[in-house]
Amino acid sequence: MPRMPTVKDVAEYAGVSVGTVSRVLSGEAAVKPALREKVNEAISALGYRPNVTARALRTSRTDVIGLIVPDITNPFFSQLAASVERAALERGHSLMLASSHDDRGAEESHVLAFLDRSVRGVIVVASSDGPGLPLETTVPIISLDRRFGAFPLVSTNHTQAAALIADHLYELGHRHIAYIAGPPDTEAGRMRKEGFVRRIGRLGKKGEPVELEIAYGKFDYESGERIARDLLSRSPQDRPTAIAAASDQQAIGALRTARDLKIDVPRKLSVTGFDDISLANLVVPRLTTIRQPADMLARRAVGLLLEEPSSTDDEMVDGSLIVRGSSGPCPQPKPDTPRHRN
Repeated sequence: MPRMPTVKDVAEYAGVSVGTVSRVLSGEAAVKPALREKVNEAISALGYRPNVTARALRTSRTDVIGLIVPDITNPFFSQLAASVERAALERGHSLMLASSHDDRGAEESHVLAFLDRSVRGVIVVASSDGPGLPLETTVPIISLDRRFGAFPLVSTNHTQAAALIADHLYELGHRHIAYIAGPPDTEAGRMRKEGFVRRIGRLGKKGEPVELEIAYGKFDYESGERIARDLLSRSPQDRPTAIAAASDQQAIGALRTARDLKIDVPRKLSVTGFDDISLANLVVPRLTTIRQPADMLARRAVGLLLEEPSSTDDEMVDGSLIVRGSSGPCPQPKPDTPRHRN
């Protein structure tokens, strides 16, 4: 049986020190990119496989990052998990994934289980707001997209991004808008609603006022479909001309309701979402939405985790408006058509 290559073999092949190889294998950031590339090329050429168990015994940690999401069937969280895995692999780490199924108790159990497994760090997309576990650990923990306890948060700037949707619909001439908000027990749900409502209010003070209706639901298809049915079952004169949803799933549910009620989107109704899941570009019409930069968020979260930040400062990344076929100019009312509201 041929001898398995060692760290020393990798160092000699790459022309670097054993310490440099060890730093690359442990995912330390303080390694020059050129040296890191040499080491990775040597590892690939020699077929070197690190002894994870031995290194874990020496360092008390493995090269594994734990990720907890509320619901892995949610398209955005699936997308985000894939981005975190890619970012982890780029830094020489693997990913261990758990879903809390929107259960805070399960979420906290997963955190403790990851810590028991001596992971390098834990990234948590929280199910809801709350104080979190009173943890005393040297293992770094980062909140991603949704805040987990008092741990640093990396997320899209939900307030800024929601304001982009408000601007877009106002510029299209919509003055009767319905907003489908997310759960108020999540920071993302509150901030998206706050950003949208605040911007609509400011626009209305400067120009024509806007009649704004707000309904609350989960970030899922069913909520969007149900709320849209309540809104769109009214007479054409009384229903909103635009629906802004706090998630793409809600927006796609609203599109489905509009289709069932034979309401043309975007000629008679504009619909917008938030997230830019892959399905947003596949539905008909394609969905106007806010793109959350999943890859950027993931790389920043993994980077902060491996750098073991002592700061509790949050990091916000701007979202971007993606205009597609589901939004259009406000439909003009037929002349002499009275509007009635009960």
